[in-house]
Amino acid sequence: MSRSLSIRDFSIALALFGICCFFAVAEPKFLDPRNLSLLLTELSISATLALGMLLVILPGHIDLSVGSGLALLSGIATVLTTKIGLPSPLSLVLALLAGVLLWRMKGLLIVRERIPAFIVTLAGLLIFRGLFWLVIQNQTVPVVAGGQSNLYSQISTSYLPPWLGLILAAGVISVMGWLTWKSRAEKKVYGFPVEDQETTFLKVFVSAQAILLFVLITNEFRGIPVPALMFAAVALAVHVLTKHLPMGRYLYAIGGNAEAAQVSGVPVQRVIIAAYSMMGGIVAITGFMLTSYTGNSTTDLGEWMELDAVAACVIGGVSLRGGRGRVLGVLAGALMMAVLLNGMTLMSVSPEHKLIVRGAVLLAAVWMDVRLNRS
Repeated sequence: MSRSLSIRDFSIALALFGICCFFAVAEPKFLDPRNLSLLLTELSISATLALGMLLVILPGHIDLSVGSGLALLSGIATVLTTKIGLPSPLSLVLALLAGVLLWRMKGLLIVRERIPAFIVTLAGLLIFRGLFWLVIQNQTVPVVAGGQSNLYSQISTSYLPPWLGLILAAGVISVMGWLTWKSRAEKKVYGFPVEDQETTFLKVFVSAQAILLFVLITNEFRGIPVPALMFAAVALAVHVLTKHLPMGRYLYAIGGNAEAAQVSGVPVQRVIIAAYSMMGGIVAITGFMLTSYTGNSTTDLGEWMELDAVAACVIGGVSLRGGRGRVLGVLAGALMMAVLLNGMTLMSVSPEHKLIVRGAVLLAAVWMDVRLNRS
């Protein structure tokens, strides 16, 4: 049984293609290898956070505190490294554990005390931002102490050698092709609808071409940036979790109908707490990448990033009511937001106009999703 393609399968790709064409014509530097490498780093940061947001949206919740949270956690790591003098790997681990613990506490408040996630995370947004300012003492704290680089500062300034990038791309394409055909075969065995062979091959072929092309272009600059590898690891982990592990099925079931999931034996409270705990770890990783990329912890670090994460999910087809969404869609939504911000920066668009465009894109994505669901 084959599944026919709908306009939803092409809408994001066509919109993204149109945006890229516009910026390529309006600003020739958009396709410069250096800018594309920077775009990949920016995408890695925003998409990683959006993947964490996917984990809490799937069961029907939300997290408005991630922007302030990543600032706080990265600020803790920065201060521990540059002012306290701890080795940067230890500082990063401590901040990562703090993120998991803080988000676990939020999950407990949401499921045990029955406080709406909107309220808990909105309070977290304010508390984390205030704690962050206290941690950095309202100053700009560089990630490099005394002019000496460390592991923390090198996260977003390191690149893979070109030859290693090509080998990695070949491996990713091979694994992607194998997993695609394996998944298709399993669906056919259980009688689930599948796409025809030509469509499946075309998707794998186009994805492989895109991966290879991007590696070749980034190799023209310095190679694949390390944040892209960190993002790929998070994306793979979230994909495996949501598609191949029981917890992923639980997340979709809770988002579809929490009461029915509870009656069916799904450990609803435990799953939601685990989702928020994983979100805390992803928030910390995002904060490390962003701070390394900017070079310091400053008072406005992470502002509006929670909105970008939610926008990437909505644009990618994730339902804010829960129960629907996938990693590939979130990546497409994050790429659209990253391309928009990168292109507008190259064109020297003012900050106020950037906010208007980002809000308009989010509203258009929600409107399109509603219209497609009605048809």
